Amino acid sequence: MTLGALERTLRERPDDLASWLVYGDRLKERGDPRAELIRLAERRARVAPGGGRKAVEREIDALVAEHRESWDAELPEGVSARERRHGFATAIAVEWEDDAPMLIEQALRAAPFATSLKIVPPDADPAEFGYWDDDTDEDGEPLPSAEVEAATLATLDLAPFTSVDLSYLRVGALGAKALAVSSYFRSEAAGGQTLAAAPGRIGALDLRYCHVGDSGLAALAANPFFTGVRRLHLQHNALTAKGVRALHAFGDLTELDLRYNEIGEEGAEALLAAPFLGSLTRLLLYAADVGEAGARRLAAASPLPPVLRSYWRSV
Repeated sequence: MTLGALERTLRERPDDLASWLVYGDRLKERGDPRAELIRLAERRARVAPGGGRKAVEREIDALVAEHRESWDAELPEGVSARERRHGFATAIAVEWEDDAPMLIEQALRAAPFATSLKIVPPDADPAEFGYWDDDTDEDGEPLPSAEVEAATLATLDLAPFTSVDLSYLRVGALGAKALAVSSYFRSEAAGGQTLAAAPGRIGALDLRYCHVGDSGLAALAANPFFTGVRRLHLQHNALTAKGVRALHAFGDLTELDLRYNEIGEEGAEALLAAPFLGSLTRLLLYAADVGEAGARRLAAASPLPPVLRSYWRSV
């Protein structure tokens, strides 16, 4: 198996120890110290808890400390590793700027096992987030911040990732629509392949304080690339009951954050009609978001899992 094929296998099956050991042998031939990390991790898995395992972990920590700087230098300037496995970045972060999409593509060449992406918003004062509510267009849809160009968002390639965090990057409704069509642009660039017609890999999508609005969320919900998401965070996104109805396209949700969206009783009713209602294990929502009548409806909703329903009975 070629090195590239091994890397593709390990992206899809990161717990495949046999493939990691084969990959480690290839790395050893190249003099890569991460081969030793893989061997030590395999040894740690075989050692019983106690002094023996702690000794192996000390060896791992020492090897990582020795080489961390050189591994970090493999990533493009402006990209950092948030998590690593066997020395390889599995979660990366990049600060938003016009060339962020290009930096992400470069990072993936240096970090073949990166499946988690965090885009860090430009420097902003958190105290200003509260003023975003008034920043809307003539149709009442939230506007993007001045630093976020929709055209740049449309060039983002999110297909390699299973977890995407855009929290506090104010993309607005227009930016969310650009993200929604990004996979179609990629499809055309790839020669018309139907990339956007198939469900995406993304399992976790964090859009807190992105202010996508009802129309932005509806655009994302209309593209199957996004609707396989299981954990969706939409805190403070200027959503109403209309936006909650768009959520029905996300049929696999197990975790949903709708805090600080005034969805009202109508939004609570729309939530109770969602196909994922019985599968939710976590629902983040405040009583003020749905009103007294909405809270009563949630407390009495038999399809809602008992633990969640009991919370609303105590509100």
